Amino acid sequence: MKTEIIIAGFGGQGVLSMGRILAYAGMLQGKEITWMPAYGPEQRGGTANVTVILSDERISSPVLQQFDIAVVLNQPSMDKFEPRLKSGGILLYDSNGMTRKPKRKDISIYRIDATDMATEMNAPKTFNMIVLGGLLQVVPVVEIDKVMLGLQNTLPERHHHLLPANEAALRKGMEIVEKEE
Repeated sequence: MKTEIIIAGFGGQGVLSMGRILAYAGMLQGKEITWMPAYGPEQRGGTANVTVILSDERISSPVLQQFDIAVVLNQPSMDKFEPRLKSGGILLYDSNGMTRKPKRKDISIYRIDATDMATEMNAPKTFNMIVLGGLLQVVPVVEIDKVMLGLQNTLPERHHHLLPANEAALRKGMEIVEKEE
């Protein structure tokens, strides 16, 4: 089984970190993985996206034109990547700052109010973990314990005290993701 994912938003939203954690968790589960980031020169505030492929077999190329799953965190990413989802694919989006809802009828659409929840939890830096939790609730491509181990291994040791808050955010994201009809 192969899952091709694009995660896209503004720099500073944790897009690249989310992809790296997902890829690391896949690697810990023995999957073949690719992690290919792309970002503008601004990084924080500029556009950023990452392609992650998780597969049970060798991956021939990390370059994709279409995706099984798109996680979009701003309107420019919605505009760019909604059309590039495969028919039958999954679109997960954060509702904050969106000027329009997704238009396609041949995909499954999920909304997560991650910005609002991160504010409510008084933990804005856990936004990306809330989103990742929502994604894993919809499509459990990796195990939660592997995500936490991946986070522990990618987070600098001086930030390990934040692991419990990140796990709480991950689990909160799993609770609040909603399917749209």
